[in-house]
Amino acid sequence: MGLRRRRYYCPVEVTVDVLAGRWTPVILAHLKEGVHRYGELRRRMPAVSEKVLTERLRGLERDGLVERTVHDGVPAPVSYRLTEEGRSLAPVLAALYDWGTARAARMGVPVEPVDGPVTPR
Repeated sequence: MGLRRRRYYCPVEVTVDVLAGRWTPVILAHLKEGVHRYGELRRRMPAVSEKVLTERLRGLERDGLVERTVHDGVPAPVSYRLTEEGRSLAPVLAALYDWGTARAARMGVPVEPVDGPVTPR
């Protein structure tokens, strides 16, 4: 797993370094539910561009949090799953989910998942 810096002064810096970017925690939250093909992830996150989704997935794979599998077919379907290291983020992702749910309710902001809800646990 690659960390972006050599020296950190607080453990939260390490976590933020891994989760940096708007879409990284969202991708991880969807993959926490199980294996997803690229197209499924794309449909669940309609606001993310293909370029950004591909870049984030490659970064997560490089960091050892996501495993990419290429299946037989033309074009070759690709699926993604969390590695053991990626699954270790489950409590962090659940806390983000719970806080976001409560914050949206307090602010009266609707959350409308595509293809079903992302599960917190």
